[in-house]
Amino acid sequence: MSGVWVFKNGVVRLVENPSAEAMEGGGRQASAVRRKVLVYSATNEVIGNYGVLESKLGSLGWERYYDDPELLQFHKRSTVHLISLPKDFTKFKSMHMYDIVVKNKNSFEVRDM
Repeated sequence: MSGVWVFKNGVVRLVENPSAEAMEGGGRQASAVRRKVLVYSATNEVIGNYGVLESKLGSLGWERYYDDPELLQFHKRSTVHLISLPKDFTKFKSMHMYDIVVKNKNSFEVRDM
């Protein structure tokens, strides 16, 4: 009996050829892929769209810039910080999340889902 034990969705199973299964799953093992989410710390709310994010940033003093039609940009008057995000939320990646976290200490955090 050789292989790798995989725990997924509450079930443990033996995978005889883990590299073959990884190829079937798009080149990565399902257990190794973790999606990152941005969480508003005060309410533990996962930010699922730009409307929610814009309201949270607005309550923290960030103002929206409308200069570039390809980007969502936010600026805070009391700082030199600028947050630039892709217009399409599906292109919102962990690097954008960490940019928001760094510029809003104690307000947001990035978590694995």
